[in-house]
Amino acid sequence: MPAIVIVGAQWGDEGKGKATDHLGSEVDYVVKFNGGNNAGHTVVIGEEKYALHLLPSGILTPGTTPVIGNGVVVDIDVLFHEIEGLESRGIDTSRLKLSANAHVIADYNRTLDKVAERFLGSRKIGTTGRGIGPTYADKMNRIGIRVQDLFDEKILRAKVEGALELKGQVLTKIYNRRAPEVEQTVEELLAHADRLAPYVCDTGLLLGQALDRDEVVLLEAGQATLLDVDHGTYPFVTSSSATSGGACTGSGIPPTRIDQVIAIAKAYTTRVGEGPFPTELEDENGEFLRKAGWEYGTTTGRPRRCGWFDTVITRYANRVNGVTDFVLTKLDTLTGLERLPVCVAYDVNGVRHDEMPVNQTDFHHATPIYEYLPGWTEDISGARDFSELPKAAKEYVEFAEEQSGARISVIGVGPEREQAIVRHPLR
Repeated sequence: MPAIVIVGAQWGDEGKGKATDHLGSEVDYVVKFNGGNNAGHTVVIGEEKYALHLLPSGILTPGTTPVIGNGVVVDIDVLFHEIEGLESRGIDTSRLKLSANAHVIADYNRTLDKVAERFLGSRKIGTTGRGIGPTYADKMNRIGIRVQDLFDEKILRAKVEGALELKGQVLTKIYNRRAPEVEQTVEELLAHADRLAPYVCDTGLLLGQALDRDEVVLLEAGQATLLDVDHGTYPFVTSSSATSGGACTGSGIPPTRIDQVIAIAKAYTTRVGEGPFPTELEDENGEFLRKAGWEYGTTTGRPRRCGWFDTVITRYANRVNGVTDFVLTKLDTLTGLERLPVCVAYDVNGVRHDEMPVNQTDFHHATPIYEYLPGWTEDISGARDFSELPKAAKEYVEFAEEQSGARISVIGVGPEREQAIVRHPLR
């Protein structure tokens, strides 16, 4: 059975958790393949709301095996805090599997992340300060600590000593911060080993065998396409691969086993942190979207920057990921607006760009070219069939679909699981 990938089509926070949960009863494994606790999914089930950061959203679906893949960086304290929080609410977390090859966030990486961001001042990236970037840097520099290292004290100690030889100097001599002692870091990490052991396995083998048994594997991205370290709005990106290609490297599943890529897009656009955002609204319309859509970060609580729907970036996401289906979320948030601008191209110094500009400078100076669609005032939160939407709402979806280049299969009309219109079944 081929695997399914779910990615974000914009700058994150599109509702990937809800889409994953929507498919949850139809899949056997849900895999988080990139990122760390620098992003979150909010899933609403009935009267209950769950905010997940490290754990895959499949953790909420009985019978589904949630997997943290090798492409994730893991803050073990956060992991167990989430596990304890779910278990206190009656959620069984014993099915969780964690890759032995996933990298671990050490205390010195969290410290470096925070002080480096302050040091950059006006050039800051807008990180969450949770040590994600420095941990990925350690991975690429081949001085990282992996989950499996916690079960060999000799190897762990040697790796921590090697890392702190350099990082200790950086912290004390550049940032004037006290570096942690080797023994302190080693003890903190070793303290988790026994509790962590039951979850750890060769997840690549686990998933390969599941596919051989014709079981369904769903791979869910943290962050989104425009935050991908290679394909996003660099340098205002995350430090991992958040596209469908990253699903392969972050899980150990080969690309030949993936036959469906589902991209999630809001009916408008948001982003958190620094960086260019052509359709950003800094007026009453932006505030309307923020309040109506409750646009505050799941992980940080930061207010999200809001703007109109941008079909240039959704076309780009389609191309980079090989999208087979779009899920359009939060259509209900637009209710009550008289006119709905949709960005169809950019103007850069008098030149029209129908696709993403090739260089960063042009994207920074891009001005949206809008087409305007009528809004609607009817409450659409109870619609369960496309025919039940007002004419203007249907036209908006159809226009977004035409401009984005792949079919819109599911439309979200509210925060709860059942508040969705299925135009085309995802499986």
